[in-house]
Amino acid sequence: MALAYHPNAIISEDIQILLKKDLDWKKLSGKTVLISGANGFLPAYLVYYLLGLNEDKMAGIRVIALVRNEIKGKSRFEAYLHRSDFHLMVQDVNSPITIEEDVHFIIHAASQASPKFYGTDPVGTLSSNIIGTLNLLKLASEKKTERYLYFSSSEVYGTLESDKIPTKEDDFGYVNPTEVRSCYAESKRMGENICVSWMHQYGIPALIVRPFHTYGPGMDLTDGRVYADFISNMVEEKDIVMKSDGSAIRAFCYIRDATEGFLTVLLSGKPGLAYNVGNEEGEASILELAEKLISIYPEKNLKIHRFEKEGNYYLKSTVSRIVPQTSRMKELGWIPQTTIEDGFSRTIQSYQ
Repeated sequence: MALAYHPNAIISEDIQILLKKDLDWKKLSGKTVLISGANGFLPAYLVYYLLGLNEDKMAGIRVIALVRNEIKGKSRFEAYLHRSDFHLMVQDVNSPITIEEDVHFIIHAASQASPKFYGTDPVGTLSSNIIGTLNLLKLASEKKTERYLYFSSSEVYGTLESDKIPTKEDDFGYVNPTEVRSCYAESKRMGENICVSWMHQYGIPALIVRPFHTYGPGMDLTDGRVYADFISNMVEEKDIVMKSDGSAIRAFCYIRDATEGFLTVLLSGKPGLAYNVGNEEGEASILELAEKLISIYPEKNLKIHRFEKEGNYYLKSTVSRIVPQTSRMKELGWIPQTTIEDGFSRTIQSYQ
């Protein structure tokens, strides 16, 4: 019988599959890994995987999960709080970070990634991407960290001409720095430059991942992103209500595939480079995604309703199509495997 790597059966199965992947995980053996923003949906899967390595491979990894919200942290990681290989560190990444022990790997994923915060808390949104990045790089310098992985975003590309979609890592479009919504994209851009500047001046081996639209078990279904709303509708067996005409096109990547991508860059990527982590084959318009979800569960007899309504603080993206070109990741041997239908089916099951 397989080990239960997480109380949620779908997440546990994802971790079991990841543990069978051909990743150079031995580089992490006996090391300490600090993950900022560990409460977040993306970094939490990294915590589960690393602790799974300890169970499955006796890897001897110590995981420090840095979180700002202690209550949320204790809830998300309740199954691991008793373990000696796991430490929940509660502090704001924007404050100076002091740790007595060695830290061999740092993964900086603390960020307010939900669009609902761009209007309500733009200062908080940009701070973790700039001040938090600096604080963790100072720690990396002090501890002579082996690798520093920065979580950027596909939003750094801005509004692109159609001939730059799918988008390579050196394709960039327009971002208006005087728009409040740009607090996220501009600060992620600055965070990337901070990383490469510290690498240039102080030799910090910094790597950058740019996740595209990632979904899966553990998402906050109230975070304001349209696909989170859709999953919530399906779980509650309610008709899907669209807040736009559904023409915007995105490429959707399942969390298990994305996690493998993040680990691939951490372990095998070239310092100083940025890597697109997204599923080129998972491209769909928002309307097509809604239709796919309805078709997965025809027995629910749900319908789609369309109308445009923008809340006071939800500042929607003006980018019509976002799709990665992932040849740089393919050179590292990473190719996402999960279809939209399978990934969203697994996600919905995980909430049931």
